[in-house]
Amino acid sequence: MIIKNVQTIDASSPEGLDGVRMRVAIGRAEEAPRFVLRHFTLDAGCATPRHAHWWEHEIYVIEGEGEAYTGDGFKPICAGDTIYVPPDEEHQFRNSGSAPLKFICVIPHID
Repeated sequence: MIIKNVQTIDASSPEGLDGVRMRVAIGRAEEAPRFVLRHFTLDAGCATPRHAHWWEHEIYVIEGEGEAYTGDGFKPICAGDTIYVPPDEEHQFRNSGSAPLKFICVIPHID
Protein backbone atom coordinates (compact mmCIF):
# COMPACT_ATOMS: atom_id res chain seq x y z
CA MET A 1 0.00 0.00 0.00
CA ILE A 2 1.18 3.50 -0.82
CA ILE A 3 -0.15 6.57 0.99
CA LYS A 4 0.93 10.10 0.09
CA ASN A 5 -0.49 13.58 0.18
CA VAL A 6 -1.24 15.15 -3.20
CA GLN A 7 0.41 18.41 -2.08
CA THR A 8 3.77 16.60 -1.91
CA ILE A 9 3.61 15.66 -5.61
CA ASP A 10 5.29 17.90 -8.20
CA ALA A 11 2.79 19.57 -10.54
CA SER A 12 3.22 19.98 -14.28
CA SER A 13 1.33 22.11 -16.79
CA PRO A 14 -0.06 19.87 -19.53
CA GLU A 15 0.91 21.14 -22.97
CA GLY A 16 2.45 24.18 -21.26
CA LEU A 17 -0.94 25.62 -20.30
CA ASP A 18 -0.65 28.53 -17.89
CA GLY A 19 -3.00 28.22 -14.93
CA VAL A 20 -3.56 24.46 -15.37
CA ARG A 21 -1.61 22.12 -13.09
CA MET A 22 -1.69 18.34 -13.03
CA ARG A 23 -0.26 15.98 -10.43
CA VAL A 24 -0.04 12.24 -11.14
CA ALA A 25 -1.05 10.86 -7.75
CA ILE A 26 -1.04 7.18 -8.71
CA GLY A 27 0.40 5.70 -11.87
CA ARG A 28 3.26 3.62 -13.25
CA ALA A 29 5.70 4.93 -10.62
CA GLU A 30 3.50 3.36 -7.95
CA GLU A 31 3.24 0.18 -10.04
CA ALA A 32 -0.50 0.64 -10.62
CA PRO A 33 -1.18 -1.91 -13.38
CA ARG A 34 -4.27 -0.45 -15.05
CA PHE A 35 -5.19 3.12 -14.08
CA VAL A 36 -3.74 6.58 -13.51
CA LEU A 37 -5.23 8.90 -10.89
CA ARG A 38 -4.53 12.55 -11.65
CA HIS A 39 -5.26 15.69 -9.61
CA PHE A 40 -5.97 18.86 -11.61
CA THR A 41 -6.07 22.47 -10.46
CA LEU A 42 -7.39 25.15 -12.85
CA ASP A 43 -6.93 28.77 -11.87
CA ALA A 44 -9.82 31.20 -12.36
CA GLY A 45 -10.49 31.77 -16.06
CA CYS A 46 -8.26 28.87 -17.20
CA ALA A 47 -9.23 25.77 -19.18
CA THR A 48 -7.95 22.46 -20.47
CA PRO A 49 -7.78 22.13 -24.26
CA ARG A 50 -10.86 20.83 -26.08
CA HIS A 51 -10.03 17.35 -27.35
CA ALA A 52 -11.18 13.74 -27.80
CA HIS A 53 -9.39 10.37 -27.60
CA TRP A 54 -10.13 6.65 -27.42
CA TRP A 55 -10.02 6.34 -23.62
CA GLU A 56 -12.66 7.21 -21.04
CA HIS A 57 -12.40 9.56 -18.03
CA GLU A 58 -13.97 9.30 -14.59
CA ILE A 59 -13.89 12.65 -12.79
CA TYR A 60 -14.77 13.84 -9.30
CA VAL A 61 -14.89 17.60 -8.64
CA ILE A 62 -13.28 18.36 -5.27
CA GLU A 63 -13.50 22.12 -5.05
CA GLY A 64 -14.65 25.17 -6.97
CA GLU A 65 -16.97 25.64 -9.89
CA GLY A 66 -16.64 25.55 -13.62
CA GLU A 67 -18.00 24.15 -16.83
CA ALA A 68 -17.56 20.91 -18.73
CA TYR A 69 -17.87 20.94 -22.52
CA THR A 70 -19.97 18.17 -24.02
CA GLY A 71 -21.40 17.68 -27.49
CA ASP A 72 -24.36 19.75 -26.28
CA GLY A 73 -22.24 22.71 -25.17
CA PHE A 74 -21.01 23.70 -21.71
CA LYS A 75 -22.67 22.32 -18.57
CA PRO A 76 -22.05 23.75 -15.07
CA ILE A 77 -19.99 21.65 -12.63
CA CYS A 78 -19.16 22.15 -8.95
CA ALA A 79 -17.72 20.40 -5.90
CA GLY A 80 -19.30 16.99 -5.38
CA ASP A 81 -20.14 16.40 -9.05
CA THR A 82 -19.06 13.22 -10.81
CA ILE A 83 -18.47 13.18 -14.55
CA TYR A 84 -18.11 10.28 -16.97
CA VAL A 85 -16.55 11.13 -20.34
CA PRO A 86 -16.98 8.20 -22.75
CA PRO A 87 -14.29 7.29 -25.29
CA ASP A 88 -14.09 9.54 -28.37
CA GLU A 89 -16.33 12.29 -26.88
CA GLU A 90 -14.99 15.81 -27.33
CA HIS A 91 -14.53 17.44 -23.92
CA GLN A 92 -12.99 20.37 -22.09
CA PHE A 93 -13.03 21.72 -18.54
CA ARG A 94 -12.85 25.38 -17.61
CA ASN A 95 -12.93 27.35 -14.40
CA SER A 96 -15.78 29.86 -14.47
CA GLY A 97 -15.43 30.80 -10.80
CA SER A 98 -13.11 33.10 -8.86
CA ALA A 99 -11.39 30.35 -6.82
CA PRO A 100 -9.37 27.36 -8.08
CA LEU A 101 -11.29 24.46 -9.65
CA LYS A 102 -9.88 21.13 -8.42
CA PHE A 103 -10.80 17.68 -9.64
CA ILE A 104 -9.61 14.09 -9.71
CA CYS A 105 -9.44 12.38 -13.09
CA VAL A 106 -8.98 8.62 -13.53
CA ILE A 107 -7.91 7.20 -16.88
CA PRO A 108 -6.50 3.86 -18.05
CA HIS A 109 -2.79 3.65 -18.76
CA ILE A 110 -2.44 4.88 -22.33
CA ASP A 111 1.19 4.03 -22.97
